[in-house]
Amino acid sequence: MKVEISRVEKVFQGMSFGSAGTYEKIVGRALGQVDPAHRLNAEIVNLDKAPKNAAGQVNYWVDFCLLKPADASKGNRRLLFDALNRGDKIAMIDFNEAPRGLGSNDPSSAVDAGNGFLMRRGYSILFIAWQGDVLPEEKHMLTGFPVATNDGTPIVEIAREEFVFGHTNASALAPLTYPADSLDQSRATLTVRQHEKDARVPIPSNKWRYVSATKIEIELASGFDAGAIYEFIYPARDPIVMGLGFAAVRDVVSFFRYESADETGKPNPLNLGSGGPPIDFALAYGRSQPGRFLREFLNLGFNENLQGRKVLDGVYASLAGSRRIHLNSAFAQPGRFVRQHEDHLFPGDQFPFTYAHRSDSISGKSGGILDRCLATNTCPKVMHVDTSTEFWQGRCSLVVTDEKGKGVEIPEQVRVYLFAGTQHAGPAMLKHSPLFFQDPAYPLNLLNYSPLNRALLVALDEWATRGTPPPASRFPRADDGTLVPLPQSKEEFPKIPGVKHPTMVNELSEMDYSQQPPRPIPGHNYTLLMPKVDADGNEVAGILLPDVSVPQGTRTGWNLRTGGFAEGSLMVVGSFIPFADTAKERAEKKDPRRSLEERYPSREQFVNAVRRAASELQKERLLLAEDVERCVSAATAKQTN
Repeated sequence: MKVEISRVEKVFQGMSFGSAGTYEKIVGRALGQVDPAHRLNAEIVNLDKAPKNAAGQVNYWVDFCLLKPADASKGNRRLLFDALNRGDKIAMIDFNEAPRGLGSNDPSSAVDAGNGFLMRRGYSILFIAWQGDVLPEEKHMLTGFPVATNDGTPIVEIAREEFVFGHTNASALAPLTYPADSLDQSRATLTVRQHEKDARVPIPSNKWRYVSATKIEIELASGFDAGAIYEFIYPARDPIVMGLGFAAVRDVVSFFRYESADETGKPNPLNLGSGGPPIDFALAYGRSQPGRFLREFLNLGFNENLQGRKVLDGVYASLAGSRRIHLNSAFAQPGRFVRQHEDHLFPGDQFPFTYAHRSDSISGKSGGILDRCLATNTCPKVMHVDTSTEFWQGRCSLVVTDEKGKGVEIPEQVRVYLFAGTQHAGPAMLKHSPLFFQDPAYPLNLLNYSPLNRALLVALDEWATRGTPPPASRFPRADDGTLVPLPQSKEEFPKIPGVKHPTMVNELSEMDYSQQPPRPIPGHNYTLLMPKVDADGNEVAGILLPDVSVPQGTRTGWNLRTGGFAEGSLMVVGSFIPFADTAKERAEKKDPRRSLEERYPSREQFVNAVRRAASELQKERLLLAEDVERCVSAATAKQTN
């Protein structure tokens, strides 16, 4: 491993964070090489077809960024690896509540530190690029992974793209993940359909064209709205060896954790000059796409480094559902996000789903996410966290059930938690991708669950470093009746005037990927279950923030698209349906849910109920003292009757 440092600078405008003091930012590039013959690299698809150096190794490079105490001896001796989301830094947003924007990708100002939580705790925070097709925009972190060939001859395969443009303008430009092998339009097909299960309507060749080998222009079809799915199938070439992202994370984290210097003798930026870096433990955090990356990282055995050591002591896999990631294949598209409407047929969501080893009667396969690390005694402690949206879009019931909906074992080194009544990515999503919430049928669920992230990170740290057991799993279960079939969930949801409960989820079948487009295998469907709700429509199991246990409305993990954008399809955000203010208003609206004045006769009673709920979470180590005060302050400021 060779490290090239391009920048070392003070960060956060010299702000001091308690005993950790001031922080500095180190930006650079790690250059590595991977041995295709090594057993720990055997899973990397096409690694044997990548160009090799004189030593028979495959070269790569990845960007890195390190935030650390300026005096490394003042740190907490923990390295927190943030598994980037499509080239973006996430941990500072999700733990520190730092604002999303260019500052979150290149933190420098005091504002970029947010509330300073990670710095006040003394973490050294490491960001490493791992996704091989990220574009150099918005200060994304990048990689340099090779293209595979057949002894110099380009590899060509039929590939597939999907586009949902979000508008009905005359035409739209669509980028291709891999270059077309030929610009002959007769070798490609383009179709459109309104909904995922609709029949595909061919678009004639005079209605689209190649702008270049990596971009097409489409004349949008009449009769389809802004949510229509355009599917392009074409001969692609030059597959990137995307699976190197797993090896890069393994090797770069190991370097910063264990090594005193790189192969040229240049000191590890964390080295204190006393024989090695001041790091005793390494934790990882990944939300959504990187949460799925971390599950596959464990599944493929990459938590064992080349010296047989453990790479990560703790893994916080957030918002992954039961999925993994479409990364380690010939023409991988790791940016895809399998949902009920969009990207539904892409790989990355097949068996295994659970952390424990089990046999699956649908696929005929056996396995578990932790199988390989258990075999080598390199398993980390794992916290698996989902929001309510993951039941609808991420099939997360399969984390705790088998293919028929029966409860399964949760290994002793794993905890699973549901942030009840929350939506995917919380309020941070709103500035990230407007397509995720365009034209929602109901008001968005903006419940902030960062306080739970903070408490659980502390618990994971204590578990991984001291052996202190964390809070017990808090997740709906089939065996206690808190996971139920969709029809029961719909029936038990209150009949709120003007609100339609979903009649669909992001269904899952075993897939036949030998053809394009892929096809579900008939009769090979998995049973998906939903969280049970109370009379208000709020979920009864999981970790209930005071906004859910002392509610002012119904909070769901689902929302629906309205007319003009694939009406009726599921979105990847939730809903907040407020209670009526008064009993009179409730009666006028025929709302079955009690009004605010019926629940909380005075502001004092409401605030006291929030205080009790927050204090109980603190006793259970699910909320920190600082966040109890924040909850109470927020409740005091809210407008109740």
